[in-house]
Amino acid sequence: MNEIPFIEALRSLPLHPGSRGLADDAAVVNMGGETIILTHDTLVEGVHVREDEDAADTAWKLVAVNLSDLAAKGAKPLGVLVSHMLGGDDTRFIYGLREVLGAYDVSLLGGDTVRAEGRRVWGCTAIGTATHAPVPARSGAKPGDVLYIGGRIGEAMLGLEALRNGSGDDSLAYRRPRPQLELGRRLAPQVTAMMDVSDGLLLDAARMADASGRTIAIDAALVAPLAPPGRLDDAMRWGDDYVLLAAGPEGLDREHGVTRIGTIETRGEHSVLLDNAPPEGSLGYTHG
Repeated sequence: MNEIPFIEALRSLPLHPGSRGLADDAAVVNMGGETIILTHDTLVEGVHVREDEDAADTAWKLVAVNLSDLAAKGAKPLGVLVSHMLGGDDTRFIYGLREVLGAYDVSLLGGDTVRAEGRRVWGCTAIGTATHAPVPARSGAKPGDVLYIGGRIGEAMLGLEALRNGSGDDSLAYRRPRPQLELGRRLAPQVTAMMDVSDGLLLDAARMADASGRTIAIDAALVAPLAPPGRLDDAMRWGDDYVLLAAGPEGLDREHGVTRIGTIETRGEHSVLLDNAPPEGSLGYTHG
């Protein structure tokens, strides 16, 4: 089976209420008067990072993509647990960990170390505390809400292309994404739904729409200034952007510097509309 039916099968297992039905960026667990946010992501060599990736960049990306899930909950990070598969560049991995943990004032809580043959795999669990209740979810978007995005899309796509063709152009957005933690904390009290864009704007908007039981209508002309010139369609489907996607009232763009790109509508036949029509083809990246 591929990713989608596998996750659906997992929903038949006993689920903690904090799992939010496995339909959110993170688990939300109340413990001793504190609301704890937990998330876990994995990077696979040759899938999420290049086979010749600098291990310092791998370490940065591993932690950053998990912190991005905390950002989508408006959470303040407490620390991370990291799983590392040993290789010839372990010192560089530690160097990258030190950089990303220092950049976001996050502590290392522990983890695991293994050695094995074949493609390398790294895992990270990020733990944070909620800064607002209720904690934003992918669900909750309401008809009449505005859809906002927290930054540009497609820059990671260009970065990977630059690495592949050896052009020397800036690849930082691909190698070292910047989770929008501070923006997430500011938006949390005002949004009705929020998540990060990791697998493509169209696909992640469809996930928010499905979780909320709504249809999301995106205006391509509003997205175009945020995408590389001439690459709008690619950028909306590529992913690896790690910017926040949020639904909420009018005016959040003026208050928080986010960009209005669409609206939330009553549920129709399709999860997401692009210029009033369902997008053709794949909406984004999934593990087949």
